Amino acid sequence: MHPAIEWTVVVLLLIGSVFLLVGSVGLARLPDFFTRLHAPTKASTLGIGGVLIASCLYFSIEQDGLSVKELVITLFLFITAPITAHMLAKAALHQDSPPLERTRNSDLMTPAKDRESP
Repeated sequence: MHPAIEWTVVVLLLIGSVFLLVGSVGLARLPDFFTRLHAPTKASTLGIGGVLIASCLYFSIEQDGLSVKELVITLFLFITAPITAHMLAKAALHQDSPPLERTRNSDLMTPAKDRESP
């Protein structure tokens, strides 16, 4: 394997690992549900995306052909993560999960809870 490709895989793995670490620490340390929701949906999704793209690049070079499995998994992950976050936030609104006291626009939570679905 060409050294430039190896370095690209290593950099993608390192970037993905850093994002996964930040997402995991955020999930464990942030104080309420709504702030904690951002850590796995943003940072961890980017981290997994970096690792999957590195895997796709590595196996595409090693196995004589494009590794489609990792691309499909990455695409599915990037499509479903925001939808999952939205559904979790909506469920938390309906369960009256309390936000932090210093949360901006928390007065908008009650109208959002009472809104009818289309």
